[in-house]
Amino acid sequence: MFAKKSAASAKAIVTASGSYGEPLGPMRPFPAIGIRPTIDGRRDGVRESLEGQVLAMAQSAADLISSQLQYPDGSPVRCVIAETCIGGAAEAAACARQFAKEGVGVSLTVTPCWCYGSETMDLDPTMPKAVWGFNGTERPGAVYLAAVLAAHAQKGVPAFGIYGQDVQDAGDTDIPVDVVAKLLQFIRAGLAVAMMKGRSYLSVGGTSMGIAGSIVNHDFFQKYLGMRVESIDMIEVLRRIERGVVDADETQRALAWVQKNCKPGVDVNPPKRQHTPQQRAMEMKTCVQMTQIIRDLMVGNPRLAELGFGEEALGHDAIAGGFQGQRHWTDHLPNGDFSEAMLNTSFDWNGPRSPYVVATENDSLNAVPMLFGRLLTNTAQIFADVRTYWSPAAVKRVTGHKLEGQAKNGIIHLINSGPAALDGIGAMKRKGKPAFKHHWEITEADISATMKEVTWCPAVDEYFRGGGFSTSYKTLGGIPVTMTRLSLVDGLGPILQVIEGWTVELPTKAHQTLDGRTNPTWPTTWFAPRLTATGPTSTVYGIMAGWSANHCALTYGHVGGDFAALAALLRIPVAMHNLGEEQINRPASWGLFGAQDAQGADYRACAAYGPLYK
Repeated sequence: MFAKKSAASAKAIVTASGSYGEPLGPMRPFPAIGIRPTIDGRRDGVRESLEGQVLAMAQSAADLISSQLQYPDGSPVRCVIAETCIGGAAEAAACARQFAKEGVGVSLTVTPCWCYGSETMDLDPTMPKAVWGFNGTERPGAVYLAAVLAAHAQKGVPAFGIYGQDVQDAGDTDIPVDVVAKLLQFIRAGLAVAMMKGRSYLSVGGTSMGIAGSIVNHDFFQKYLGMRVESIDMIEVLRRIERGVVDADETQRALAWVQKNCKPGVDVNPPKRQHTPQQRAMEMKTCVQMTQIIRDLMVGNPRLAELGFGEEALGHDAIAGGFQGQRHWTDHLPNGDFSEAMLNTSFDWNGPRSPYVVATENDSLNAVPMLFGRLLTNTAQIFADVRTYWSPAAVKRVTGHKLEGQAKNGIIHLINSGPAALDGIGAMKRKGKPAFKHHWEITEADISATMKEVTWCPAVDEYFRGGGFSTSYKTLGGIPVTMTRLSLVDGLGPILQVIEGWTVELPTKAHQTLDGRTNPTWPTTWFAPRLTATGPTSTVYGIMAGWSANHCALTYGHVGGDFAALAALLRIPVAMHNLGEEQINRPASWGLFGAQDAQGADYRACAAYGPLYK
C-alpha cells in the first residue's frame, strides 16, 4: 500500500535544493552546510603548496556530512564549499556572499595550516560555527585553531573548536573517529538551529489548567530560537469543521483507515456515562477532522485552495505547535488526544511521513525539547507526564515483583492521556530490536505491527466531558532514550534538563497493577535513568524530585550530548544532566568561563553572551 522511502546517496556538493520535511508544508530550501577552507595567504610558494591539501580536507568533511546525515525528508545534507580558499578578508567576504546566495545555515571552517585568524574568521553573529584544525606537524593547523578561537572569544562570536587527539601525516585524508563524532554532533546541532530560525510556533488556544508551559512566551521564542508565535483561538478549529474548511475526501479515507486499523479499547466509564456507538462514531469523525485541521493550520494544504479556501490553504508556517484542549474545548467537544497522537507519529492514513510536533495542553515549553529531539534525530517524540517515582521497595510491596537490571534502582512512570507518538511503542524493529524508525525507513509491516499494539479507549468522562479517545499502549523495554525538559526561570531565563536512560518492560501482572493505579487507558512508558556517582542524578528519586515541570519529552537514542551542544548554540544552560564529560562539546570559549566548573561555566557563558537573536 505504501511505497518505502529511502534516503538516496549523493555527492557531497549538491546544488539542487531540498524542501522542508513537513508534508503539505511551504516549500523552502533546507539550510546547507557551508565549508570554509582557510589557508596561509602568502603567495609564491606557501599558498600554492597548500591548496590541494586544504581543498581535500574540505571535500573530506563534505563527503562525511552528506554520507552520514539526512534532512527531515531523508535526503542527504547539502554541503557548499567556498569557491576559493580563504586567505584574507576579501576572500572571507566573498565566501559570505556566496553562502548567503546558496542558503547556508551552518558554518564549518577547516584548515591544516597557519592562516590569519581575525582576517579569515566567520563573523556572522548568529550562524552556528565550528573550526576544525588538522593535527599535523608539517604545517601549524593547531596554531591557527588556537589563534582563531582566541579571536572568536575576544570578539564575542563563539565557535566550536575541533582538534583530533592523534597526529596525522600531511597527506592523510581520513578523518579520525574522535573528529568524526565532534563534527557530526556540531552539524546536527547547528542544523537544528538553522531549521528553527524564521519558523513559527502555533498556539491553538491559550493557557491550559494553569500549566506554566502553556503561558506561551513570545520573547523566548523570538530571542532564543528565532521563531515567531502565531496564536489562534480554538474556535477556528470548530469553524472549519462546521463550515467545511477541510478536505472531505481525505476525511472519508481517514475514517476507512481508522475503521480498519484502530482497535477499540476498554471503556472505564460508569455505564450511565458511556457513550453510544453512534456517539462514538461522530466523535471519531470530529477527531479525524481536528487532526486534519491542526495540520492544515500548521503548514497549510494546497487542497484547500482547490476547494476555494485560499487564505486557509497557506497555514502558519509552523514547525511546532500546541493544542490547549482542557478545559474550554474538552468540556464540550472531543479531546485532542487522537489528533496529537497521530500528528506526532511518523505515519497516518496517508502513509509514512515526517512527524509533526504538537504539544498537548499547549505546553509550549515541552514542545521545544520535542522539536529539538525531532530535528536532532529525525524521529518522532513522546510527550508525557512525569507522573510517579516507583522505588524498588514500593514496587515490591505493591506487586511482589523485584526490580532488576537497568530498573534495579527504581523507575519513573511516564504517562499522559494520549498525545504520545505511536512510534513510542517500539513495535518497529531495527536489527531485531525495538526502535523509533526514520519515516523514510517505515514499511507497511511496521505500521501494522504498531497498530496491533495500540487501542483507542473512550475518554474518561470525569476529565473529558466532551468525549473523544485516549491512546493506550505500553512501550517495549530496552530502548535507549533521552528525557528532556525546557523551563523558564524568572531572573535567569530558559534552562534545559537532559537525562539519558532506558525504557523498562515489567511483567504483565506487575505492569497492570501499577498502571491500574493511575489510568490503564493511557500510554505508559516505564523509564530507568542512568545514574551518576554524585548529585541529584545519583538516584532516580533525585531526578524525579529535581524535574523542573510536570511534562517531559522522550527522544529515541542516547543523544544527550547533541541536546547539550544545541543548548549551548542557543545560549541555554543545562541545569541537570547525567552525561559523561566525553559526551559534552560546547563552544571553545565556554572553558574560559571556568574550566574546572563546567556547569557553572555553561551558566556564566550563556548569561554573558545572551540570547542568540537578542
